[in-house]
Amino acid sequence: MLKSMTGYGRCEETVNGRHITAELKSVNHKYFEFSPRVTRGYGFLEDKLKTYVQSRVARGKIDFYLSIETLEDTDVVVSVNHSLAAGYIAAFRELSERYHLPDTVTVNSLSRYPDIFSVHKAPEDEEAIWADVKQVAEKAVDAFIQMRETEGQRLYEDVMSRAETILNIVGQIEERSPETVTEYRERLEAKLREVLNDTTIDEQRILTEAAIFADKVAVAEETVRLRSHFDQLKAFLSAEEPSGRKMDFLVQEMNREANTIGSKASDSKIAYMVVDIKAEIEKIREQIQNIE
Repeated sequence: MLKSMTGYGRCEETVNGRHITAELKSVNHKYFEFSPRVTRGYGFLEDKLKTYVQSRVARGKIDFYLSIETLEDTDVVVSVNHSLAAGYIAAFRELSERYHLPDTVTVNSLSRYPDIFSVHKAPEDEEAIWADVKQVAEKAVDAFIQMRETEGQRLYEDVMSRAETILNIVGQIEERSPETVTEYRERLEAKLREVLNDTTIDEQRILTEAAIFADKVAVAEETVRLRSHFDQLKAFLSAEEPSGRKMDFLVQEMNREANTIGSKASDSKIAYMVVDIKAEIEKIREQIQNIE
């Protein structure tokens, strides 16, 4: 299904004693770019998140925010720096001996020096944490993709409407092109009669000149290719895999054909039609920039 490259998704849940918030948004980008912001201490999740999101998203600049708040008490480990404690004790005893002070070093007195102790959380199971986070991330990405698909449907309808407009104009050009040859022949004959003062005119010469003109202004090949490009565009719009970059190239080819028609046509009506075609192609190009 066609998807836009802009989207937003968010999910917030409590899983196994952790309050987890996953939020992501994206804007247009030529390739896949992932920028995570993860709660301090959980940096090991960044690569896992990138791999997961990239498995579901082909293109776009994605900002991913992940917050993890532990609600339940967790095991902590208190470590003693024995070398530092021994140093303090030795220093106290030196003071006691030198200044004849009572030696009253106790555990309570040592506890006043927090650098002797270090408190940290017990090691956590990273895979268990990822399993919890992935549950929430999946729902956020689901919402994100749903928004992209909704916007993609709007893009599809707009591009198809403009494509239909262009094909209608192409049909008018195909009808008008032979008329320009007939009108040229009539102007040529009238001019010759005026110059030759209404004497006998070489009809074969007129036919030859008209044939040369017709070959010069013929745009059948260009209109056929233009129609073929739009058939291909429709196929890309309905494709299952992302085709935004392919469509971008195809639109360039469409614009090239329109320019050729404009340069070959020597008729003001066709010239105006080509201007309308190019305006619609430009609008299609702008919309395709938003497609994944």
